[in-house]
Amino acid sequence: MFICLRAQTFLVIKNSNMALTKEQKVKQLENIKERVGNQKSMVFVDFNKVPSQDMFSLRRSLKEAGCNMKIAKKTLVRIAFGQSGISFWNKIKAVIPGQLAIVFGIEDEVAPARLSNKFAKDHEDFKILGGIFENRFIDREKVLALASIPPRNELLGRLVGSIYSPVSSLVRVLDKIKESKTISN
Repeated sequence: MFICLRAQTFLVIKNSNMALTKEQKVKQLENIKERVGNQKSMVFVDFNKVPSQDMFSLRRSLKEAGCNMKIAKKTLVRIAFGQSGISFWNKIKAVIPGQLAIVFGIEDEVAPARLSNKFAKDHEDFKILGGIFENRFIDREKVLALASIPPRNELLGRLVGSIYSPVSSLVRVLDKIKESKTISN
């Protein structure tokens, strides 16, 4: 473990080769189970070779959208999924070759896929592997299709626009009829 002192800021850097203690594993397991229980959707991503500064910016944008990301060991994820009643770990494990990060959608079901896809377009080392949507495993292609759905507010705006358009056309037609009757009298 190294400690760097810079501008009165303490930064503790752990050696990444150190194994997690049992207490740390239990904490991570509980954290994963809690997030799995609160999620509306999940996207599994491989983030190997993505610069940490870019990962911090992704986390920030995810947080703004009501999502979050957890980087965890695959074994802990498997145990958490088993204890949370998610029974399709074998399908998930087949698409996860390297490091695993899970993007959780807490408020919006589509936001994790959309934001992960947007980030993946700018970072070729960030790969979408699959996900869970409506308590079913979906492959990479379905996650990308889900990512193409516009945000909820935009969809609601389109709906209001489509409802308002015929009404406004009717009002204009009635206004023209009223004008023509006024001119003829």
